[in-house]
Amino acid sequence: MSRELGGGLFADAVRVLSEWEATTEEGDLARKGALELLAVGPEAMTRAHRPGHVTASALIVDGSGRVLLCLHGRLGKWMQLGGHCEPGDATLAAAALREATEESGIDGLLLDPVPIDVDVHDVRCGAGDGTPATASTHYDVRFVLRCPPGATERVSDESAALGWFRPDALPSPLASATARQIPPALARLA
Repeated sequence: MSRELGGGLFADAVRVLSEWEATTEEGDLARKGALELLAVGPEAMTRAHRPGHVTASALIVDGSGRVLLCLHGRLGKWMQLGGHCEPGDATLAAAALREATEESGIDGLLLDPVPIDVDVHDVRCGAGDGTPATASTHYDVRFVLRCPPGATERVSDESAALGWFRPDALPSPLASATARQIPPALARLA
């Protein structure tokens, strides 16, 4: 699997994280940490790399400035949509778009290919081979997606709920750095 995820996706991750100008000090520290992780090679793009791996997620925003968050089924926290990179993902942005489309049920999301944030957080996840979840670290590269007018979201198997929220009325409990990514996302859409 690491070979399949290696080539273009790995090169894209290194390029994106090398060129991206962080929107917060925390995001810049996470960006640097992700680049250090990627120094081990393409394996760091896969969940099989147990010390940590790069993931991709997206904050979906509608025309009125609301954000779509999911109540993660296993974690019980509200967060943006996203997850592990897959062999068919050509870029980190494409991985975020695929994950957000799968988890929201919304077709036609419009992607901004420049990250809005990077967050590093500890998780328990499987290696993708059916083995039980163990401790690992996600180096999550976050993007913003525009929701097309009139779209209707559908809850996936990975979420307990989906909901639209105004930035000043976010649900609780929130996952790591969820609120931090909202200002740069909204600024990007202005």
